[in-house]
Formats: sequence, structure tokens, C-alpha cells
Amino acid sequence: MLLLDVGNSRCKWTLVQNGAWLRQGVLENRDLARLPELVGGLPAGSRILVSNVAGEAAGASLREYLAALQGELTFILAEAERCGVRNGYREPQRLGSDRWAALIAARHRAPGAWLVVNCGTATTVDALSAQGEFLGGLILPGLSLMLDSLSANTALLTAQEGDLQDFPRDTAAAMSSGAVRATQGAILHQFGLLQQREGSVRCLISGGAAGKVMQGSSIPCEHDEYMVLRGLQILGEEGA
Repeated sequence: MLLLDVGNSRCKWTLVQNGAWLRQGVLENRDLARLPELVGGLPAGSRILVSNVAGEAAGASLREYLAALQGELTFILAEAERCGVRNGYREPQRLGSDRWAALIAARHRAPGAWLVVNCGTATTVDALSAQGEFLGGLILPGLSLMLDSLSANTALLTAQEGDLQDFPRDTAAAMSSGAVRATQGAILHQFGLLQQREGSVRCLISGGAAGKVMQGSSIPCEHDEYMVLRGLQILGEEGA
């Protein structure tokens, strides 16, 4: 199987055979045309499973680029129930395919309740019960979007990289620390709510900004940069 996690700005991919990851990579979405070259061909009868949250235009481009690989192409969509996870969304199919795959990965990682966090262009914070029910989640701007919003809508602030500090004394640190602490606060709040409901809770986090969000966090987080791909692998192995 070829598995693709296409986010808003980057695509992560891995080639899997008999459950083992043969090779994987990351490329910018503007370079998706290079996928056939990077993958290097697929054996006959291979499947291609895609989680795409980059929009219809990216999906159409992927269909064109991946046709050269001659694999059976499936764009994963969230369902009411699959792989031990029950989807509590009011309209299950409207849950993002990346969030759906990540929830499945958490469910199969270990028993118990999970808070599943992805820190990308947007940050998502999703709650999964110990019984495998997706209870719901938050979507908030990612760190870069927060900084860009401040820069675009205030006269004297420009988006700059700053250190995470408890009491920032310069504007760059104040903005960066504010974005990180706001994100950590949302995660901590949802962690507390899930803990009240479930008792024991574990937190699984991924995404390009995960390292910054984990810095100084008051709750322990397990970092897995490829949890969407792991969810796709489970879906593929179970016949999705």
C-alpha cells in the first residue's frame, strides 16, 4: 500500500508491504507532481489510500499524478463506525479524514481514553472515550495562523519567531508565547474534561508545531509524527 497524508501545506507518505514501512517522506503540496518519482513504482495489485484535507483542487491533481502508479486509489472519508471507533459527529462524513485516521491510530495504539491533538495549519483537539467513541473536538488556528492574524490585523505587530517565556519582555516572545500558551490552554481544558468523564487519559500529539506545543506543557504527551499514516494503514489492512 501507498499511504498519503495530504495536509493544508505538506504531504507525508509511506510505502507499506506486509505491514512494514519500506520508506517514507515528506514534501510540500506544491511538489505533489513528484510523488511517482519519489515512490518509484508500485507492484501490481497495490492500493493507494489518501487522506486529503487540502481541498478539491489538490484531490484532482493527486488523481492525475497518481494515475501513473496504476494502483487502486481510495480517498478515505470518515464513517459512522470503523476499526473500533464510533463517530459521534452529527454528520459523521463531515469529520476531516485526517482526524478520523488519527482517532483510529490512537484507538489501536493502546486501550483507554485518548486526547488526540494535531498541531498543523489548524490545531485539532479530539476526545476519544475508552469505549472507542469519538466524543467531539476543537478546531483552532495553528501557531502560525495566530501570529499571521496578529500581524495582519494590528498596526504595530509583525509575525516574528520568539522564544517561549513565562513572562516575555519583547514583542516577538510575547506573540509566540501567547500563541503557544493559548494552544496549551485549549489542550489542558479538554484533557481535564475528558479526565473527569473517563478517569485515566493519555494524550497523543502530532503536527509540525507539536514540539513547540509540548514545550513546558503541564500534561504528558506521546509524540507520533505519523499517526494519520498509521490510521490509514489500519484502515487499509481492515479493508477500507
